[in-house]
Amino acid sequence: MAQGKQALKQRIRSINATKKITSAMELIANSKLQKQRSLMEKNKEYANVLKKTVGEIIANNQGLDNQFLKEKKSNKRCTFIFCSDLGLCGGYNANMARLAQEVLNPEDPIILIGTKQSHWFELRGFNVINEHTSSDNIQFIELKNLVDDAIEMFKKDEISSIQILYTEFVNTVTFEPKMETLIPYFAKKEDLKATSTHVATDFEPSPNEILNSLIPMMLENVVYSIWMQTKTAEQGSRRLAMENATDNATELTDKLVLAYNQARQAAITQEITEIVAGADAL
Repeated sequence: MAQGKQALKQRIRSINATKKITSAMELIANSKLQKQRSLMEKNKEYANVLKKTVGEIIANNQGLDNQFLKEKKSNKRCTFIFCSDLGLCGGYNANMARLAQEVLNPEDPIILIGTKQSHWFELRGFNVINEHTSSDNIQFIELKNLVDDAIEMFKKDEISSIQILYTEFVNTVTFEPKMETLIPYFAKKEDLKATSTHVATDFEPSPNEILNSLIPMMLENVVYSIWMQTKTAEQGSRRLAMENATDNATELTDKLVLAYNQARQAAITQEITEIVAGADAL
C-alpha cells in the first residue's frame, strides 16, 4: 500500500510539473497570437485592395485575352503548402497533410513552406521542388522569389495552374485547411461588385499590359498575406492545444489526488483495525 501511495505521489508531482510547462506555453502562444493577428489584419487589407483592383480592371474590360486568365494545356498543378516548423500545435499540420493526400497528385510540383512536415511528404513520394524552407523565419523576398518561380513555370506551360493549400484562420478556436487557386485568376463576385459605383477608366498602357504586371504583384502579396494567416492559425492552434493539455493535467491531477487520499485513508483504517485487534487480543 505504501508503495502504491508513493507511486501516486510521484505521478502527481510529474503531472504538476508538466502542467506548469503547458500553462507557460499557452501564455506564450496567446501573446504571439495577438501580435500575429494584428499583423495579419493589417496586411490582409493591402492584399484585398490589390485583388479588387485587378477585379475592377477585368470587369471594366470584358473579353481580355490575358495569359493569367487562361488555362494552360499542361496537366500538372503547382501547389504552395504551408506547415509549421515546430510541433505541439494540435491538428494544425495533420489536417493540412490529410487534405494534401486527398486532393493532390504526388507527381505534381509542390513548394513546401515549413520544415515540420517535410519528412512526411518525402516518405509519401510527393514532388517537393524547393529546398527546406523555414516557415518561422521566411522573409517576403524569399516568398516572392518562390512565387515568381512558379509564375515562370506557368508562363512556360509547364503547369496548368498555381494553387495554395493553407490553414484558414476563422477565429481563435476554429482553423480550417483550405485549397485556393491563384492562377488562372478568376475574380470573385465581391471583387467585381466594387466596379458598379466607379466611373469609366481609361488605361495607359493597355489593361492587358497592366494586368501582366499587376497580377504577379498581387499573387506575391496574396501568398504573403496567406502565410501571415497560417502563422496566426498556427499560434491559435498551439494555444488551444496547450490549454487543452493544461485542463487535462488538472483533471488527471484531481483524479490522482482522490486516489491517493483513498489509499491513504485505507492505510490509516487498516492500522487502526490492527491496533484494535491487538488490544482485543490482550
